[in-house]
Amino acid sequence: MESGARPNILLGVSGGIAVYKACELVRRLRDAGCEVRVVMTRAATAFITPLTFQALSGQPVRTDLLDAEAESGMDHIALARWADRVVIAPTTADLMARLATGMADDLLTTLCLATEAPLLLAPAMNRLMWAHPATRTNTDILLARGVRMVGPESGSQACGEQGPGRMAEPASIVHALLGPESAPLSGRRVLITAGPTHEPIDPVRFVGNRSSGRMGVALAAAARDAGGEVCLVHGPLALPVPGGIEVVPVETAEAMRMAVLQRIDGQDLFIAAAAVADYRPREVASHKVKKDAPMLTLELIRNPDILAEVAARRPRPFVVGFAAETTDLRTHALAKLARKDLDMIAANDVSAGRGIGQPVNALSVFWPGGERLFPEQPKAELARALVHLITERMEHVGAEPSTP
Repeated sequence: MESGARPNILLGVSGGIAVYKACELVRRLRDAGCEVRVVMTRAATAFITPLTFQALSGQPVRTDLLDAEAESGMDHIALARWADRVVIAPTTADLMARLATGMADDLLTTLCLATEAPLLLAPAMNRLMWAHPATRTNTDILLARGVRMVGPESGSQACGEQGPGRMAEPASIVHALLGPESAPLSGRRVLITAGPTHEPIDPVRFVGNRSSGRMGVALAAAARDAGGEVCLVHGPLALPVPGGIEVVPVETAEAMRMAVLQRIDGQDLFIAAAAVADYRPREVASHKVKKDAPMLTLELIRNPDILAEVAARRPRPFVVGFAAETTDLRTHALAKLARKDLDMIAANDVSAGRGIGQPVNALSVFWPGGERLFPEQPKAELARALVHLITERMEHVGAEPSTP
């Protein structure tokens, strides 16, 4: 491979439900300037047709070891020499076992023996298959031979169970294959807020909202996978924050404001996904308020507008706001976009229990002169789609990386 040239990527696809993610992987690799050729196992063709990968890669898809019409019947040698890097995604437990024992009973395993290119595996299987001693032994054997692995990740699985075994996301695989310079947020510093704020009434009670922080945490993970250096300032969360993300826990709106302002200089992207309480009690009781009186009156005062304060700074990062609405979503979102001078706003309908505190969401995203709608889907997938759109817009407006 010539210096500066993008590597030739040979993508092996084995038979698992995560095959659908391999389609996105092909697209991302081609967007990064790589030529991609696909080899499928027979089991993989039961999940998706070779024609799909042919259309995405622009190259013929190979499935058979002994193909008289392919490279004079020596297709495994030709492909093995062509590839600069080999990645198998998804990699099933069966394929890992065959690779560990050095079998060459199909085209994919044969070319893995015949190539000098580095091999990267993206395992995908049921959590118990991943934890089985045989799979753990095969993993150790492959790693000892210099094979690299990305994932698997933990989460919900197609079988309905939860745990490790999900195939790594395409962005993570591209990052592992091509290095950080390939990621769209490489060299970018990203500051994200997430979760609710709790505004104390007394040492026991608070004013708050139903936000779980799921969307903000998903955005932090998606920005990390896109190569960003991510800091997450969050209120009380209903879930853990994944690794590789700087975490700054806070409780109140004022504490979140101070944490953001202390870190905003030098940031390239600010995503205000937190559901910050709009008001807080004027007075906070030092002791628990007893329920002696039949009525209790609280005087509330406005909390600081963190998003508006960041958007008003000069210079400032690319600023993305969120709007949770119950009526006239488009009208209110566009008004907030203009009023606060944002670069982008993501609005969601939270009427009838939608969105907030739920594992799924839908977004209407607006920016000056454009909009895009994302249908209801798991928040992790929605976050990846939104981060991809944000990086497109940052590139369009020519947002240069900050200098540390």
